[in-house]
Amino acid sequence: MSGAPTPSERIPSASIHPSAIVEDGARIGAGTRIWHHAHVRSGARIGERCVLGKSVFVDSGAVVGSGCKIQNFVSIYTGVTLEDEVFVGPSAAFTNDRYPRASGEGWELLPTLVRRGASIGANATILPGLTIGEWAVVGAGAVVTRDVEPHRLVVGNPAKAVGWACRCGRRVPGGPGAACPSCGEVLSL
Repeated sequence: MSGAPTPSERIPSASIHPSAIVEDGARIGAGTRIWHHAHVRSGARIGERCVLGKSVFVDSGAVVGSGCKIQNFVSIYTGVTLEDEVFVGPSAAFTNDRYPRASGEGWELLPTLVRRGASIGANATILPGLTIGEWAVVGAGAVVTRDVEPHRLVVGNPAKAVGWACRCGRRVPGGPGAACPSCGEVLSL
């Protein structure tokens, strides 16, 4: 019996659940794990050692760096780029069009960039055309309407800066120049 090769046969260096759809033309890095019912479109690029949870969708033209962890029910649309070591919590939402309409007329792609090491909390919404800085933390349920500085902790709707975050993810009282109470690293921008 011969048929089309399964995603695991086409990309032997990755672990792909049999229920996942990985279209021909998607680039998947070594050691990446793609779980139940995920869908990776042709033209998507996913780095090495990533984990894509249940029902994650990665659109054509979306880029996911190495070492990223994307939890269940996250959609990463065209124009979204996640650099290395980004964490995205369950059901977080990325958007790519500021004025969406069902007709598709006048559609304008606004790229979104999530810099290295940033964390996006569960159910957060990231509006299009923004940059989330390196090692920033977006709290659960936040609605991000403007760029987030590196190491900033933002929460709420609309998201507002409420502090600073270390590379280890913990809050750093005092901000830049202060030592993290958890790991001792001095916060520098």
